[in-house]
Amino acid sequence: MLSRITVLSGGMGGARFLQGLLHGIEQGSLPGVAPDAQVTVIANTADDWWIHGLKVCPDLDTVMYTLGDGIDPDRGWGRRDETWSAKEELAAYGVEPTWFGLGDRDIATHLVRTQLLDAGYPLSDVTRALCRRWLEPRFGERLTLLPMTDDRVETHVAIADAESPSGKRVVHFQEYWVRLRAEVPAETVVVVGLDKATPAPGVAEAISGADLVVLPPSNPVVSVGTILGVPGIGPARRSPDAKVVGLSPIVGGRHVRGMAEQMLRSIGVEVSAAGVGRHYGSRSSGGYLDGWLVDSSDAGLVPALEGAGLAARAVPLMMTDPDATARMAAAAVELVS
Repeated sequence: MLSRITVLSGGMGGARFLQGLLHGIEQGSLPGVAPDAQVTVIANTADDWWIHGLKVCPDLDTVMYTLGDGIDPDRGWGRRDETWSAKEELAAYGVEPTWFGLGDRDIATHLVRTQLLDAGYPLSDVTRALCRRWLEPRFGERLTLLPMTDDRVETHVAIADAESPSGKRVVHFQEYWVRLRAEVPAETVVVVGLDKATPAPGVAEAISGADLVVLPPSNPVVSVGTILGVPGIGPARRSPDAKVVGLSPIVGGRHVRGMAEQMLRSIGVEVSAAGVGRHYGSRSSGGYLDGWLVDSSDAGLVPALEGAGLAARAVPLMMTDPDATARMAAAAVELVS
């Protein structure tokens, strides 16, 4: 029986997968998983940034709001029933940037987080305090949300800029994603501070002590990739006791949502379910994975993945509702059990 599951999560894709995983555990529809299984989520924090004096952690908050039933289901981020008075007033004052809006309800989270950080508490302690409101009432001690690191790590993207003397300009990931909508080709991804970061308390133990580690269909470069890039996390996932399984974020040669295609091209990885699987690599050859799920539409890629040393299977990977996502989680468990 699997009793300890650790998931390395980005924002929306990881959060929706977690919804299905937890739903499946609650419904008893995941064969081989204990009904009281402990789930630990290690969230990407390289998307974090400071705006209007506030510390914003988009992926942590998306997971927290989604599992705490406070997310805006249409946007997939931010709070449900949000209003935007503060954003409008800031714009009226001419305060930049105006392209990144914080909703009035969402601002409360960032105010609390920033005040606690300013008081000297590390991000992991602050996250635990925020989760007392969002996660503990529903999940108790069965679910733990951890930032990948307490250190400041920020993703920046180099893009072409004809007006720059170098012909390039480096922008924060949030500017690339929100203001530019990832419509400009990404030439290079630079994760500032990653090489000096250390895992947040409990992170390495959650990986090395797990029965199963899951790489959900989050961005393999700027979400899961940055988590795996934290020094100290790589060695932890080599525990012989834990199986590591991933689910492809690429379906039929395209990302379902987000910017995985742009990010994969920026690092020279083939935009396909097989390309991402080979990018993660099999643990038998020094990579990360024991098993890799691809969508049914990519079933023809399974032999090539098996040839690369991965246990692979094709199943429906569209997270249309919690039941469909729970079936994805069940398939992931079955593949490596």
